[in-house]
Amino acid sequence: MESVFQNEKKCFACGKDIGLNSHHIFPGSRRKNSERYGFKVWLCTNHHTIGKDSVHENPNTGLDLKLKRMAQDYWESHYGNRKSFIETFGKNYL
Repeated sequence: MESVFQNEKKCFACGKDIGLNSHHIFPGSRRKNSERYGFKVWLCTNHHTIGKDSVHENPNTGLDLKLKRMAQDYWESHYGNRKSFIETFGKNYL
């Protein structure tokens, strides 16, 4: 997995190195753009899908929102401006 945020295979949230899933920061129709720009992180199952604070249980809040904001900051520093981010990912998260 290529990520602009991680070099090591460990949970981005807690540092565990077992039971990991590759998480695309932007889902659905934006998933391919997450892949293209490296907007992915490793998450343990608890932080990915089943925990009360998991990104899939709490879209656009908590850890999920933090990751989307990090991706937008990265985009605006490396690829383009806010307008181009919104055109690519559909929404402003900052």
